[in-house]
Amino acid sequence: MDNYPSILLGNAVNQFATLPGIGRKTALRLVLHLLRQPQATVQTFASALTELKQNVHYCHICHNISDQETCSICASPKRDRQTVCVVENIQDVMSIENTGQYIGLYHVLGGIISPIDGVGPKDIEIDSLVARIEPEQIKEVILALPTTMEGDTTNFYIYRRLAPFIEGAQQLKVSQIARGVAVGNDLEYTDEITLGRSIINRTEFKL
Repeated sequence: MDNYPSILLGNAVNQFATLPGIGRKTALRLVLHLLRQPQATVQTFASALTELKQNVHYCHICHNISDQETCSICASPKRDRQTVCVVENIQDVMSIENTGQYIGLYHVLGGIISPIDGVGPKDIEIDSLVARIEPEQIKEVILALPTTMEGDTTNFYIYRRLAPFIEGAQQLKVSQIARGVAVGNDLEYTDEITLGRSIINRTEFKL
């Protein structure tokens, strides 16, 4: 049990320590740093977090974070509106955008299928992906999920759900990023050159 000279200090440390990747020692350093800052600086920091939580939106089309109901990518007339890249999370959208190699749209699942963690198909945004295909006249779905067992499981499930569009009149193409991304890696930690090439050199997805 940590002994802090102030209950308020301990409370702040406890809150920072709930953040992913932040241990109690790091949390203490962050809190002490803020404590040394001017009141206005700390107030600006706190206000930014409060405003983020209160006012941020999730795009009603792709589920990316946005300041509006529709994100800037979905709203842009310059994007290829017949191609949708399926990713696990918002960080993956940012990683792919940083490559400058992709001009289509996105669909953020908000997770991947992982029975051991209690995450099933209904817990992520697969139904809303399927619902987009026909109305938006999507021609290609790119599966850009982690190269892990859970990622592959999700790929297979999505492919099966999209089978009617693949075999039907729409002749939907389903592809996956090239395996330039190392097995077991998340897109967030892949360098931009490798990720960009993996998008360009994507291959047809096959069971």
